[in-house]
Amino acid sequence: MIRWWLYGVCVLILAMVVVGGATRLTESGLSITEWKPIHGVIPPLSEAEWEEELEKYRQIPEYQLINKGMSLDEFKFIFWWEWGHRLLGRFIGVAFFVPMVVFWASGRVEPWLKPRLVLGLVLGGLQGVVGWWMVASGLVERVDVSQYRLAVHLTLALIIFAYLFWIARRLTPLSVPEPIEQSRLTGVSVLVLGLVFVQIFLGGLVAGLNAGMTFNTWPLMDGKFIPDGLLIMEPAWLNFFENVLTVQFQHRMTAYVLMAAGIVLMFATFKASQRKELRRAGAHVGTFILLQALFGILTLLWHVPLSIALVHQGFAVVVLAASVDHLAVLKGAYPIRA
Repeated sequence: MIRWWLYGVCVLILAMVVVGGATRLTESGLSITEWKPIHGVIPPLSEAEWEEELEKYRQIPEYQLINKGMSLDEFKFIFWWEWGHRLLGRFIGVAFFVPMVVFWASGRVEPWLKPRLVLGLVLGGLQGVVGWWMVASGLVERVDVSQYRLAVHLTLALIIFAYLFWIARRLTPLSVPEPIEQSRLTGVSVLVLGLVFVQIFLGGLVAGLNAGMTFNTWPLMDGKFIPDGLLIMEPAWLNFFENVLTVQFQHRMTAYVLMAAGIVLMFATFKASQRKELRRAGAHVGTFILLQALFGILTLLWHVPLSIALVHQGFAVVVLAASVDHLAVLKGAYPIRA
């Protein structure tokens, strides 16, 4: 029951990532200018309350410089996206906390598992704080949120997903791994998982800078495989976080490296193991990474339509799940403890 509860929370986090992506792509993230963890559950219920929310929005740079003159109906559209994103976040918190208390109180949580679940709860609370920290960056001097904070917010969400999915997978009865499997595959499996997290962070920078809206050709960028202007900003390190060209380029290059590593892991798994569950996990990693690359290319070539862009963002979670699954199957189930 604990395992399936954690899987359920992971599904909710996947939904949260997709809704968060829609919130970003519809430019809705700054429509709610206050953080009210409890009272914010209730949306405006009267015309006067709607006007009050719109008036608050009129005070920030995004409205004054980009959306000046926005109608109330137009405001409602972006408001509902952000409100839904925050409501889903609150629901995930409840969906984690309440069952944990019930399982704990009924004596179903073994002592070794308790601190792991508490850490999951703490990470969830931290994610709420990081979410507001991100939104706050766009309320005073900017017309959107900081790409740094957006990338941290997205990456932390998927760290939480990976953490809970890791626990759930290792609570599953798994066959005992062979030492030769672990010696041959652990390094490349960890490498792929690390690259997935790097690529997720870089994807957050792309989203934060709207970098996918530019250089919409593939495999060339601005007519070249390695375009000019990658290091035009000073100091040079700034290019990797704030130069739209460089940020998209590094996302592309990391994708190529990740594809190569995923294919190597898939074939190495088939060579090193005869276990069906491990071979299946290896096939998933290689196949899903290639699919994700295809979704990324289509997102770019089609100039980031909402539908395929959300598929690309949501499927990143599937790739992450496959990478965690491979490492979990390679590690084996948690040992039974007295």
